[in-house]
Amino acid sequence: MNTFKDFMEYSSRLVNDEMIKSVERLKAPEKLKESMSYSLQGGGKRIRPLLLFATLDAFGNDPLMGIKPACALEMIHTYSLIHDDLPCMDDDDFRRGKPTNHKVFGEDLAVLAGDGLLTYAFKLITEMNDFHVSDQVKLQLISELAIAAGPEGMVAGQVADMEGESKELSGEELQYIHERKTGKMLMYPVIAGAIISKATAEQLSHLTQFAYKLGIAFQIQDDILDVIGDEEVLGKPVGSDIENDKTTYVKLYSVEGAKERLHTFITEAKQHVRACGIKDDYLISICDFVENRSF
Repeated sequence: MNTFKDFMEYSSRLVNDEMIKSVERLKAPEKLKESMSYSLQGGGKRIRPLLLFATLDAFGNDPLMGIKPACALEMIHTYSLIHDDLPCMDDDDFRRGKPTNHKVFGEDLAVLAGDGLLTYAFKLITEMNDFHVSDQVKLQLISELAIAAGPEGMVAGQVADMEGESKELSGEELQYIHERKTGKMLMYPVIAGAIISKATAEQLSHLTQFAYKLGIAFQIQDDILDVIGDEEVLGKPVGSDIENDKTTYVKLYSVEGAKERLHTFITEAKQHVRACGIKDDYLISICDFVENRSF
């Protein structure tokens, strides 16, 4: 790949094609597969697979080594969006400029499509067939993904977020939510890439901190875009956090204050990745993308 943009496009195309092929191979009801594929084809930034592929590349490995966990991760992220959009949760009609899954297929099938993506994701990791990846590594990747996505990670963050609506949260309480709701799932691909690459303990420590800082930065930018973003670019309505009376970084610190915190986390993330002694150009470029993104 010559440029970061080329690498982003390659990564997105790689994971999109593999996910759809994986669903098509399932011996499952056609309507269920259609519903699963509908949301997988919704587009999005694919930042999580990009982080995994960039981490593998940083250690001199072929990104294709991580295609299965990358797809698994994106399937779990997609299931969470399907469920988040349901009337009992955020009650959203549009996602990435398209009608949400339950608006097209009904609430019952949307729930089951999310369930299908969540459970099938873990099987995908067992299908890794690179001879460099041992069964012990696969087990570790599955365990780390369950932690990131489950009741200690993303689900915990979603519960805390739900309970925090209409309440005045402190900065520490808000960070707790985002460490889990968003951060853990952004940390996983970096940790997974490091595990596959047999990173040293020191490298893994720095990369974990890099991913943690990047995850918080990602959420801060989300909060900023919910206030000043372009609905057509974002593919969803802005102002939903205000409408749902949620505490955000913008609400606590103002737009300018949130931007300052965003820049601080990005700067610290770059410091950690540069301390690893690896080829860090793509990982640094991801930091810049997160800080400057408009969607």
